[in-house]
Amino acid sequence: MGIVGIGIDVCGLDRWEAMTARRPGVVDRVLTPTEAGLAAHSQAARFAAKEALAKALGAPAGLDWQDAEVVSDPSGRPSFAVKGTVAALADSLGVSSLHLSLSHDAGVATAFVIAEAN
Repeated sequence: MGIVGIGIDVCGLDRWEAMTARRPGVVDRVLTPTEAGLAAHSQAARFAAKEALAKALGAPAGLDWQDAEVVSDPSGRPSFAVKGTVAALADSLGVSSLHLSLSHDAGVATAFVIAEAN
């Protein structure tokens, strides 16, 4: 296995709340309906995760935010469900696994992504 790319991003909770108050449509543009229903700190973490994912995949233009959703298994471990533009790019890069770590503390959400190929 080899690492195709890594990405990290942070999102300040105050920044996220201010942005979504100024431009309420941004939530529907960047988060799936399930993600949009979460608390603000979880929304910020998911936004950071999508930014980190884009970086891990080389940050190309044309990725649809709705094509990557942060999901959690029964124990709470986060991962990505990808489709469309994101799945196509990952496939073209030979990505077989996406690893995601999220954290939020002291008003900052952080996400770290590793894209791995077999």
